[in-house]
Amino acid sequence: MLDYDVVIIGGTITGIYAAITATKLQGRVALVQPPLTQTNIATASMLNTQGFRHNKIISQIGNFVEQVCHQQQFGIYQGSDNSRDISVKFEVAKKYADYVVSNQLARYEPTVLAALGIDVIFGEGEFVARPHLAFVVKGRHLRSRTYLLAIPCQPIVPQISGLITTGFMTPEKMQQLSKIPNSLVVIGGDPSGIEIAQSFCRLGTQVTIVVKSSHILGKEDSEAAYLVQAQLEAEGIRILTQTEVSQVRVIDEKKWILVGNEAIEADEIILAAGHQPKLKCLNLEAVGVRFHNQSLLLNKKLQTTNARIYACGDLMGGYSFPHIANYEAQIAVKNILYLPIFQANYSGIPWAILSEPQLARVGLTEEQARRRYGKDVLVYREYLKNIDQAQIVGQTTGFCKLIGHCNGKILGVSLVGHQTSEIVHIMALAIRQGIKMEAIAELPHIWPTLSEINAQTAVAWLRQKRERNQILKDWLENLFHWRRSLL
Repeated sequence: MLDYDVVIIGGTITGIYAAITATKLQGRVALVQPPLTQTNIATASMLNTQGFRHNKIISQIGNFVEQVCHQQQFGIYQGSDNSRDISVKFEVAKKYADYVVSNQLARYEPTVLAALGIDVIFGEGEFVARPHLAFVVKGRHLRSRTYLLAIPCQPIVPQISGLITTGFMTPEKMQQLSKIPNSLVVIGGDPSGIEIAQSFCRLGTQVTIVVKSSHILGKEDSEAAYLVQAQLEAEGIRILTQTEVSQVRVIDEKKWILVGNEAIEADEIILAAGHQPKLKCLNLEAVGVRFHNQSLLLNKKLQTTNARIYACGDLMGGYSFPHIANYEAQIAVKNILYLPIFQANYSGIPWAILSEPQLARVGLTEEQARRRYGKDVLVYREYLKNIDQAQIVGQTTGFCKLIGHCNGKILGVSLVGHQTSEIVHIMALAIRQGIKMEAIAELPHIWPTLSEINAQTAVAWLRQKRERNQILKDWLENLFHWRRSLL
């Protein structure tokens, strides 16, 4: 007799989301969470989530500071001396962030989950194959028809001399800061590190970013990434590309980072070099689950090499985005509770890097599209400076880059600019539902809104397509000439 329909090995909000979803679909669910800490009733997953959510709020506060600094362009002045000096009481901002995050996470408290019918079990465990497949926690064998891995990832710590002994912070631990540092160095180009760098630069911190690649955000469209990088540099962030940190030391109670032949002083070091899952402690090999380079081998149904064990979240590598992890949880739960016939489709899922300007993308980059479709790819860019609403709010930096097949199919979109994380969704829906370029161009967009850039780019893309069709151009020219000759 099996105890559960699914046992979810959690430690993440995605695991909790999967448990709630499965319970609402009438499944019997056990959720295994990391042990409670001695100083806080929150689990380790909550603590990590608090950090990332906390960062988003501090980023928003940094955006407010930037807006106030540029208020004079709207004719707004403070005081008789027209002073632009702004002071940020970080302890007050931090209390606000803590309050908001606490409210956000209240619905994930163990008592709330238990009231929903979820069997919440705290402790560390591992899989066993005999006498039956089970997950063992504190000597208790949790037997289930299926299992779902939704475990947290740990930061990738590069082999840098002195880094561990000197000490560093990761994005999920930033809520532990009690004051604004005078200086900080971000090692790595992970999106969370880029967002933190800009936030604290706007709060008055001297910031340096060190990346190995030729530009930040190396997985994104290079044209879009370079524009974000240029904005960061314009705000005063120093970015060292194609550079590695060779050594970290504490000298006279100050942290020093050796980059090439230069030593940089920093109050704090932020490590943003990516994440990898902690898999070996689960004894996965014993139950036939294989992984490569710390990433699980999954099929499109999100099954591991053991068909009874599924996975979702950050276990396949790449950027960490909660909405993608939750989408995977939905697919996995449906396969677990019903039949394993549902497949994950990532082609139309958008994501965004919430710097300023924001970088949002869905579908293929230009490079990926040309590699796959060759000469059949057409690309057009429309710039935010040509959009009325962007001019009204004074946010004209950015563009929409539309990548399409010559048959009108939308292959990918890269958007850089103010609030592009909000306006990318219609393009994502178009890709996901196979809606072609003509439909976007013909959809009347509200004026004035930033979303107009979608329609204007699509119209210009179609115009470019027609310009390349010499036969059509000649036919239209002859048609209009003939019609004029009749009058």
